[in-house]
Amino acid sequence: MIRSLYTRVVLTFLVSVIGGTLISLFVTTWVFQDKLNENLRIPLLRFGQDIERIYETLPSREADALISGMKQLDSYHIRIYDENGQVQSYGALNGESPATVTREQLKKVLGGEAVQVKPSIGSSNLLGLPLKTEMGTKAMFVEPLVPPTLSSTRNLLFNFLAYSLITGSVLILVASMFLVRPIKRLTKATRRIATGDFNVELNIKQMGELGTLANSFEEMMHDLQHLEQMRREFVTNVSHEVQSPLTSISGYAIALKKVALTEDERNRYLDIIIAEAERMSKMSDSLLKLSLLESQSQQLRLITFSLDEQIRRVIVAIQPQWSARNISFELELKSVIVWADHDLLSQVWTNLLGNSIKFSKDDSVINVSVKQDLDNVTVRISDTGIGISPEDQERIFERFFKADRSHSRKYGGSGMGLAIVKQIVSLHKGDIRVESEPGQGTTFIVTLPIIIPTE
Repeated sequence: MIRSLYTRVVLTFLVSVIGGTLISLFVTTWVFQDKLNENLRIPLLRFGQDIERIYETLPSREADALISGMKQLDSYHIRIYDENGQVQSYGALNGESPATVTREQLKKVLGGEAVQVKPSIGSSNLLGLPLKTEMGTKAMFVEPLVPPTLSSTRNLLFNFLAYSLITGSVLILVASMFLVRPIKRLTKATRRIATGDFNVELNIKQMGELGTLANSFEEMMHDLQHLEQMRREFVTNVSHEVQSPLTSISGYAIALKKVALTEDERNRYLDIIIAEAERMSKMSDSLLKLSLLESQSQQLRLITFSLDEQIRRVIVAIQPQWSARNISFELELKSVIVWADHDLLSQVWTNLLGNSIKFSKDDSVINVSVKQDLDNVTVRISDTGIGISPEDQERIFERFFKADRSHSRKYGGSGMGLAIVKQIVSLHKGDIRVESEPGQGTTFIVTLPIIIPTE
């Protein structure tokens, strides 16, 4: 089994060219020889009949002398056999071997029959005629001679075919090298990518299937590079987020081992350890939740419920967060019935409303609206908080991403909430986007398709 594509391409081309050339050669030779012999058959018969008339009208010696001086002997070779098998030849063969005369053919001609031998590859026409002379009936065999020009033409044809075959094979070998070169580049690039090196330039400018394959490969390479970068950032972020509470837990646990601690200090240290442990637990739960959502192993439990009523219940559930800071809500909630996963959508509104409360100023107002058209439901949650910079808006839905690290340290959070929201909305075939200006506030816009429940 030939595994190399280059070898298979070259062998395919060579077999095709050589096979096609040989077939064409045999077909051309067969057609050409058949037509040539057809054209020579009639003149050969007429020439043989002329020789018969000469021997019928002239004595044998005069007929022999006349035939010996004929100019037609440059094109024909004559053999005359008597009953004893003695042969008399007229005309030069030009280095060619005469056609073979069998005993059966000789017997038939001496018996008065005419014999016409059809030519085959490597032999010429052969005509046998009975010849009546003074000495009795003899057998005359006439065959055409291959003219020197025809022999030279045939040699030239074979040489031309041989040179054409050699030249064509060389050109095919060169063309195959250019054909396989892009595939070799792709193979080498694949091996480099497998080792983690994504700085690969293919420089394949060809069109057609190879060009399409090269473009697809480059797109795949950029996607893999982006995924690798995301993986590294994820590992870095997880390490950073885990290291911080672990450091706090370890430090305060060591401090608890000191004997000279008041009861208040000991309780404060324990409260910090418990808070950091809860923070790690929440982070672990968020990671697990996001992993389930991204792997689509989270099955949606679709039910029919009132979306506006769900948002009202979420606002009531998080009342301790906004009432303590005297934040109020302005609601414009149209009555909308949706078919979706109740628990997952509840988490979406909890995270978005929690973020709006967290980053809003005291005594501010948060606007929540629900609108419906023929195909979609749109939920807008707007606050007048610190806002998000344009460069951070492009990455705000990435896991562990925190816009403005100084604010993140002040407000806390793991940076997983919006990533979970994005994934839940995507599972519902919806879309979420953000509109924000630093210092002016932020608006999250969630669009969900209207889905009709199936039986």
